[in-house]
Amino acid sequence: MIEHSSLIDDEGIALAKEHGTYLVFDIYNDDYIMTEGAKAGMLPESIDKEKKLGRFQRENFRRAFQSGAKIAYGTDSGVYPHGDNARQFSTMVEWGMRPIDAIQAATINAADLIGWKDRVGTLEQGHLADVIAVRGNPLENVKILETVSFVMKGGEIVRNDTAGK
Repeated sequence: MIEHSSLIDDEGIALAKEHGTYLVFDIYNDDYIMTEGAKAGMLPESIDKEKKLGRFQRENFRRAFQSGAKIAYGTDSGVYPHGDNARQFSTMVEWGMRPIDAIQAATINAADLIGWKDRVGTLEQGHLADVIAVRGNPLENVKILETVSFVMKGGEIVRNDTAGK
């Protein structure tokens, strides 16, 4: 895999496709850094770097996806508060994916990337029962994934905001 993939060019995309290499872009970071970076204490040079590279990385994301390169969901969540990770979905959709593509990048593709497609990434017998639920259809509005109301991990309910409703 190639993390960030910020500066990838056409040759790099072609090589990734040729070798079956996953590209993992963290394109939500730009939104956070540009709106909250200074308030969060980021160094001015880090913000300046993002001003120069943020859009470029997003354009490379779009080109890589449109070319058919393998894309897996990933975040650089140390840049922004944990819990905001799902904001990556809507950014991926804004830059060219359909909601189903973004969801599959986080499930099927991510499982394949880490060598666990026989255990996670799909809902099927023999796989770990790792499931989330949201109120609404994320295929119609992917931002719904930012408000999870139910979590099952390994078949055990670890969060249930829907109980009694």
